[in-house]
Amino acid sequence: MDKLLIRGGRPLNGTVQISGAKNAALPELCAALLSDSPVLLLNVPQLQDVSTMLKLLRNMGVVAQRQEDGSVQLDAGPLSLPEAPYELVKTMRASVLALGPLLARFGKARVSLPGGCAIGSRPVDQHIKGMQAMGANIVVEHGYMIASLPEGWTRLRGAKITTDMVTVTGTENFLMAASLAEGETILENAAQEPEISDLAEMLIKMGAKIEGHGSSRIRIQGVDKLYGCTHQVVADRIETGTFLCVVAATGGDVVLQHGRADHLDAVIDKLRDAGATVTAVAEGIRIQSQGRLKAQNFRTTEYPGFPTDMQAQFMALNCISSGASKVTETIFENRFMHVNELVRLGAKIQIDGKVALVEGVDKLSGATVMATDLRASASLVMAGLVAEGETTVERIYHLDRGYDQMETKLRGIGADIERVK
Repeated sequence: MDKLLIRGGRPLNGTVQISGAKNAALPELCAALLSDSPVLLLNVPQLQDVSTMLKLLRNMGVVAQRQEDGSVQLDAGPLSLPEAPYELVKTMRASVLALGPLLARFGKARVSLPGGCAIGSRPVDQHIKGMQAMGANIVVEHGYMIASLPEGWTRLRGAKITTDMVTVTGTENFLMAASLAEGETILENAAQEPEISDLAEMLIKMGAKIEGHGSSRIRIQGVDKLYGCTHQVVADRIETGTFLCVVAATGGDVVLQHGRADHLDAVIDKLRDAGATVTAVAEGIRIQSQGRLKAQNFRTTEYPGFPTDMQAQFMALNCISSGASKVTETIFENRFMHVNELVRLGAKIQIDGKVALVEGVDKLSGATVMATDLRASASLVMAGLVAEGETTVERIYHLDRGYDQMETKLRGIGADIERVK
């Protein structure tokens, strides 16, 4: 297995190009299932999850070709097998996003219960309830969701769907399914993430009628048919936020090309409070950091609040900032697995339920650490970049699931980091 070897203590300077968002690319790849016409997606990141999704689509019969320029051409016209088997989806929870499009276009679907990071339960019951509200018959047996339309139905039917919790993938599934449903669907308590707005914009290009995306109430008027389109995947706000925290911790002056400051208000506010200078510029976002920053309390919550996907990275920044801080995780119940690894590097952190109490230290010292999930791996890379001596981060396949050539981008701005086979 690959690992990363990092020698810390270097400030970072230069320009980093932010890739397309994983959490927009995955549902948008599934959205291609809704049409029998070709779809062209631009700015698709080179990630393990994207490769897995393309493999899944090809297994169904979709013609999917990745180009060198980062685009992906998809043609779901020849699709013959509306199924997502366990062997292909066991490492990726986003596989559940195939359920809505397959059910909407073909009237049936067989989708394995998904896998992914071990950061707590991510129930699919909300997805099932929403599809049932639109008339689908769904049973869960032998690890699969098996969905079909009632006898005599040719399409799903519009409904009012109110989820018990805010669910990003649920909102995306309902958006796609409702686009081809008969009549009007209203999503209450919808997730508001920029990736959902980006998916909605793609569906509108395909001929869908959607209003209110970006708010908690989305209205979809079903249409008879959707068509192909060309769409550019929005820049990855979590990759952007990760690089912002990295530069804040190491010091330096870096421009993040294509980064969207308007998608990261909560994170940028905390970085400014900590003492970093963050500016929206024509190319994207510029961050300048000098000296030791001030530790910040924060609490994760649904967008537009502080993202749970940035918790581990900002905690790593707090570890080497001055003062004590309190980090409260409200989204996932098992998302402090990076704490023990940060402590191995010299961090002072105590866990009390959903709260981590962090006491800033003057320095971290290099050691061998092990990544436990996607964002935890980013926090360990970040800690290694500021630690004295050499840090080895093992099990970086987690990192490759969500960051497009992270070590190459870091080397480009002055980090001493290499991948060891």
